[in-house]
Amino acid sequence: MAELTGKTPCDGLLPLEIGAVTLVEADPGRLTSVAPYRGGAEALGRALVSAHGLDWPAPNRMSVKGAARLIWFGRDMALLAGPAPAPGLAEHAALTDQSDAWAAVDLAGDDAEQVLARLVPIDLRAAHFAVGHTARTLIGHMTASITRLGPDRFLILVFRSMAGTLVHDLKTALEAVAARR
Repeated sequence: MAELTGKTPCDGLLPLEIGAVTLVEADPGRLTSVAPYRGGAEALGRALVSAHGLDWPAPNRMSVKGAARLIWFGRDMALLAGPAPAPGLAEHAALTDQSDAWAAVDLAGDDAEQVLARLVPIDLRAAHFAVGHTARTLIGHMTASITRLGPDRFLILVFRSMAGTLVHDLKTALEAVAARR
């Protein structure tokens, strides 16, 4: 009988350190999409605060409490990263485990913004995209979620099937930015 071994999306591809930037595979914990039922947004908001200490995020923002994050993921949708959702949340929202669907990487360093500027069509400079801001956008030709976690640190999520392409595109941008130094 064949013996199967689970692998992370970026297994064997990361980490990378090029110039003033590092790229590592992130472990955001369990990922659960949270979509409130019609008319249930307020009740869901109260349940999230009670269960996880998290407010429902405003568009393009994230809510954080300890290791738990609630990342805006589109209209009437957020991604709970970290803990398993409290059972009571299912009364107010559709909950879908997304843990195996996404590749997550952490891009950090002094030139992280310049690296992303080569691949992302929105302005991610700190003056416009502060810590806690998030966006659903493109990175190269892939749909992504990009969240600023720190002054020079970003969490990037793409579909798991695109992990190799993400690492390739970021490595190319990392090398180009480093060559300018």
